[in-house]
Amino acid sequence: MKRLGIDVGGTHTDAVALDGDAVIAAHKASTSADVSTGILDAIDHVLASVPGGATEIEAVMLGTTQFTNAVVERREMAPVAAVRIGAPSGRGVPPKIGWPADLVNATGSHVYELTGGYLYDGWPLAAMDDAEIDRTIEDIKAKGIPTVAVTSVFSPMQPSPELRFVERLRQVVPDISVTTSHSIGRLGILERENAAILNAALLPFSSRVIDAFEHAIRERGLSCPFFVSQNDGTLMNATFARRFPALTFASGPTNSLRGACRLSGLEDAIVVDIGGTTSDIGVLQGGFPRESNMVIEVGGVRTNFRMPDIQAIGLGGGSIIADSGDAVGPQSVGHALTSEALVFGGEVLTATDVAVARGYAEIGDSAHVASLPQHLLDTVQMKMQRLLSRAIDRMKPGRDEMPVVLVGGGGVIVGDDMDLGARIVRPPHAGVANAIGAALAQVGAEHECMVDYERLGRDRAINEARSAAMAAGRRAGADPSSMRVSDIEETAMSYMPGSMTRLRVKVVGDIARGSLHAD
Repeated sequence: MKRLGIDVGGTHTDAVALDGDAVIAAHKASTSADVSTGILDAIDHVLASVPGGATEIEAVMLGTTQFTNAVVERREMAPVAAVRIGAPSGRGVPPKIGWPADLVNATGSHVYELTGGYLYDGWPLAAMDDAEIDRTIEDIKAKGIPTVAVTSVFSPMQPSPELRFVERLRQVVPDISVTTSHSIGRLGILERENAAILNAALLPFSSRVIDAFEHAIRERGLSCPFFVSQNDGTLMNATFARRFPALTFASGPTNSLRGACRLSGLEDAIVVDIGGTTSDIGVLQGGFPRESNMVIEVGGVRTNFRMPDIQAIGLGGGSIIADSGDAVGPQSVGHALTSEALVFGGEVLTATDVAVARGYAEIGDSAHVASLPQHLLDTVQMKMQRLLSRAIDRMKPGRDEMPVVLVGGGGVIVGDDMDLGARIVRPPHAGVANAIGAALAQVGAEHECMVDYERLGRDRAINEARSAAMAAGRRAGADPSSMRVSDIEETAMSYMPGSMTRLRVKVVGDIARGSLHAD
């Protein structure tokens, strides 16, 4: 199957066309200010090298930072009615607590706390009040709030309160956009609620972005559907992406990890993705990114998305060198590298200039850096070596040495004479590993719940969670016959009666053939 993979980063937009695992064509360009122009230019360059052109492409995969940037920059976010079902408990910790003031302003201060919900064992916390529900819905309608995030306590275990509210809401406001927390977040009410609110705020923007990109690829003669990268290294179809734009957060580093896995053939390794501004270091375990068990902050808000465990350091090809080489980054010229770096006739000394001067790469005009003193080059190299070595060492899962796979357009700043404390692997097409990761990704889904192994039995609990995860995978566009369990996480819950266990099952599968013809 021929696929077109695109990854939009802060500095570069990469595109690659694949026939199976084989790279047909690849293109790396600067990310445009409006993002879309850079994407379309990358598509045009790649399709020009594909025999048969657009008609041969069966699927397009997109990794984008637009939704992350919208949260970080507080733009394109809609007002949200944050509805929490769980009173009278939790009134002392209202929704949006701890949020930055500017993000609260961007999404509005529309908060509703309703009675109802269930405990972890299915016991009712309080009865829902239909009159209270109706008053809340009428207020939302009267204020013209366009989106709603509904969160109930322990809803991944028992979603019926959220579903009941949404059913009554749609009877009054049929076209309103809604995110239910059980459909997007994990256990942990505050983080799950935050994730649901952020997702709801992005829903109108998500529809515009997905529609615009779909229209653009149709203009290029691509009649195939397209998929969007999730932050756990898998894909979701366009319909699913419209509903869950927040699942794209941190998808860029994840694509690089998956691309590094396929290009290197290594399923267990440390991956260093060096871009124009930062280096992202992650760990491959069994061919997939190691996920973070920490609470993830997005735009200053705590969430519990399934995110890769990534350490980012301010070192990239555009990193600015100052103080005679003692300061390397974190400031960067970014996508202005081709105009501001010395090798391109600019006036700013960057890491790329040092790489060219040391003979690591042939970029721009080496004559512009021929006069750089050797002691400066040596100082910068040692500084970069220390930065990378320490970051790699911190990411190691144990004492055993692991190979380091070097990818990203900024990888040229690492020379073969640099000692990073491990075997360095430079796979072919490493510069566009992120786009390759997007193109080769599978569809994935997960299910998380709290279960009592003594009452239900471990095997039955895992089977039920696996069935729920596979059902979610089918909705996201996976081929049921190809789906497999990629991860099972069991965490015993202390200080709870019985054998209460937090269970998470993740599944992955190939794109369903039907999804290649109709979204």
